[in-house]
Amino acid sequence: MPSPSALDIRRRLTAFAKEWANAQREAADAKTFWLRFYECFGIRAESATIYEKAVDKLGGARGFIDSFIPGKLIVEHKSRGKDLDKAFDQAADYFIALPEAERPRYIITSDFARIRLYDLREGKHWETTLKALPGKANWFSFLLEDEAPQIVEESPINRNAAYAISKLHEGLLDIGFKGRDLEIFLTRLLFCLFADDTGIFGDNGMFRRLVERTRADGKDLGATLSELFDVLDTAEDQRQTTLDDDLRAFAYVNGSLFAERTRIPAFNAELRAVLMRCIDLDWSGISPAIFGAMFQGVLEAHSPDERRQASRRELGAHYTSERNILRVLGPLCMDDLRDEFAAARHSKPRLQALYDKLPTLTFFDPACGCGNFLVIAYRELRRLENEVIELLFSKGGQTRGLLDVSTLSRLRVSQFYGIEIDQSAAHIARVALWITDHQMNLETAERFGTTRPTVPLVDSPHIHHANALRTDWAEVLPPEQCSYVLGNPPFVGHQWRNAEQMVDMASVWGHEGRFGRLDYVTCWHRRAVEYCAPNRAIAVAFVSTNSICQGEQVGTMWPWMLSKGVQIRFAHRTFKWSNEGKGKAAVHCVIIGFALHAPRHCTIFDYGDDPKGEGVRVEANRINPYLVDAPDVILPSRTDPPPGMPQLLKGSQPTDGGHLILTDQQKAELLAIEPRAEQWLRPYVGGEDFLNGTWRWCLWLKGVSPSELRSAPAVMQRVRAVAETRLKSPTKSVQEFAAQATLFTQDRQPETDYLALPEVSSENRHFIPMGFLPSSVIASNKLQIIPGATRFHFGVMMSTMHNAWMRAVCGRLESRYSYAPAVYNNFPWPQPTDAQQEAIEHNAQGVLDARALYPGATLADLYDPLTMPAELRKAHQANDRAVDAAYGYKGDKADAPRVAFLFGLYQRLTSLLPAQKTRSRREVSA
Repeated sequence: MPSPSALDIRRRLTAFAKEWANAQREAADAKTFWLRFYECFGIRAESATIYEKAVDKLGGARGFIDSFIPGKLIVEHKSRGKDLDKAFDQAADYFIALPEAERPRYIITSDFARIRLYDLREGKHWETTLKALPGKANWFSFLLEDEAPQIVEESPINRNAAYAISKLHEGLLDIGFKGRDLEIFLTRLLFCLFADDTGIFGDNGMFRRLVERTRADGKDLGATLSELFDVLDTAEDQRQTTLDDDLRAFAYVNGSLFAERTRIPAFNAELRAVLMRCIDLDWSGISPAIFGAMFQGVLEAHSPDERRQASRRELGAHYTSERNILRVLGPLCMDDLRDEFAAARHSKPRLQALYDKLPTLTFFDPACGCGNFLVIAYRELRRLENEVIELLFSKGGQTRGLLDVSTLSRLRVSQFYGIEIDQSAAHIARVALWITDHQMNLETAERFGTTRPTVPLVDSPHIHHANALRTDWAEVLPPEQCSYVLGNPPFVGHQWRNAEQMVDMASVWGHEGRFGRLDYVTCWHRRAVEYCAPNRAIAVAFVSTNSICQGEQVGTMWPWMLSKGVQIRFAHRTFKWSNEGKGKAAVHCVIIGFALHAPRHCTIFDYGDDPKGEGVRVEANRINPYLVDAPDVILPSRTDPPPGMPQLLKGSQPTDGGHLILTDQQKAELLAIEPRAEQWLRPYVGGEDFLNGTWRWCLWLKGVSPSELRSAPAVMQRVRAVAETRLKSPTKSVQEFAAQATLFTQDRQPETDYLALPEVSSENRHFIPMGFLPSSVIASNKLQIIPGATRFHFGVMMSTMHNAWMRAVCGRLESRYSYAPAVYNNFPWPQPTDAQQEAIEHNAQGVLDARALYPGATLADLYDPLTMPAELRKAHQANDRAVDAAYGYKGDKADAPRVAFLFGLYQRLTSLLPAQKTRSRREVSA
């Protein structure tokens, strides 16, 4: 009778581990435990082993060996939790007492939960848990043959260990092996490393033994690998009869993984040693989602191709963590599928319907990278399918041995489709899905005792190497056959796009309007909407930059989206990006799930003040493009303030090359040689200056006569430098202003006192700090100003109500708030009574008074949530109560209900505007 294959042994050990998971007592269960263990290896216990062999130990005492194979093995078994060191001492006594011809090389001690193997000849031992036993099948190969097993000290594959292969990559580059041949070689090598540790090839360690058999100088290693790749692509019945036995033993892989003929590197001793170090790792626990990112990172970091080195920005590659992928998959489909399963648990017809539904679902990632989204989606679906199989086909709660999972597991990697512009990433995506398929087959075997074979690779994922924005998605997967579109398309802000991506943008959005200012990721949103038109049942979810739901991009992109019937099903509001790449991308992003049909329910995940957190799930009535529970209102880029409100402006812009702006030290140096210049020096404040109290100075030469300037040579020198700087500008209007070098290029300085607020402010602050400044202080273009503002305007703008609105609709610079005039011009102001206005003015003064209690503190200090004085906090609370009362708002204090309230108020107020005003709003929204 032939010995079972390595994969058969793993499957049997999986069933064995599950069957004995709860065993406790040596006396009751140990004998049967070891009978069943030997059966996993095809050993007939009654003919191959002796139980409770009596042994007369030194000193005359008699003992009994629990299980014994003469010349091979002593087993000493204890009840669960007992000391295995003492068990070994007892086995060692038996060893000494045995006749020399019967003394074994190996000792096993166990307490059911733990199994410890000792190799007495090598003086080594290894330990595993019962649950992990199937992965250690090769440890016990000595039971079937006389050769010692090759047991490698395990090194878990994690994000750091995955980079071990980069050393091989570097070495191959050094010898001139590069390009596509290198990338294909490394992905094939990855599969071989994984297959060698998981039984895909047959016995564990086959690949290791093949490499070890090559010459130490590595001269024949390349030829051996080339021959192996040919064998793996050839069915067993088509292989040459004269083929080396070690090569013939490898299982047929197929699946096009080894089909393409490419060059193989010529190894030397050093490269062979590096490969052996890669083989020494235990690849069985690899996460394809992590490895894809790591592997692509290796290729980028060491590639001599300059375009590849820059591809992280150019291709927009931000490798997505499993945590973020699940944020997409859950509300996109898995939550509903799990709810469907929970509702069907006690109904065979409903379980059958779900069971039949799962293999019909198709997933399409049109920017799939290394396949992370597809990998995790496949894994989650397989796990759900296992749950359904167990309930649907179990017999009285028993599944082991009764289910033929090889036919019952019907999900296939061929249900997954992708487009990827980077050829190596596309290749990695296919391999990652095949690896995941095998891991899920092993997981299924652990659960049911059987599984379906992994190789040959009958099914293949449909990963297309192409530019997704110049490819007809329907040719990859007809929309009528698609269930879900998902992924993490390239972000790439408009200022970072290369020439090719600008052509992509034009091909998607055209040349009209302000579409050129959109982020690159919006191209995938438009393509997805067009793709879904023939099948409005498709659900879409993309990770995106948060800027497409803030500021001017909302008014540019979303009117088109809404006009096509897009409705947002779920949204993760701004959260901090995390990924599995070596160089983590510092990105704040959103996730938007949408479709061309009405959602059954809407869900917002809000991260509040903790963008690194998990987010709070909030059920919504409707989600608008700003990702708040409010009507589909698009705020236009208004240039006029609300009726009766003062104008908000940017400060003045010098465009001077720094020659009109001075620090305290530069001011002192100038006055030392030019005392009369003091009359032209004015305080100059930008956003950072305003927040941190580090004011500067500027030469304000407005109205100064030429004769006065000529009498001040040091000032004239600065004016000449301004002119020279402007002449070098690529902007024609700036060049023309070289003739007026004494003036700022944009002069918006008011003649009255004004309210100032920084253009950019930290997202950690609950309030954007604002304050009044005299007209003698020159505001830079990094400061927003409201000339003639009163304490009433200050009180409303410093309220939580206004800041909640700001957080919802403003643009962002990274994650910081970027306050634009449209935030102010679209803000729905309250219509207070005289008493309510007086209350706001009184409490606004209270805020100013509370600040005055700390004269040495900067606004940055005062509005840091950790250092904000109690008096100032109380003053703001009183101001909030006054402002809320003026609105008649009695809702929750959180941002989301406030913003919903304000959007409703905005909608009512704009409906009352004159016809030309509402017409401009519709034009923007068209």
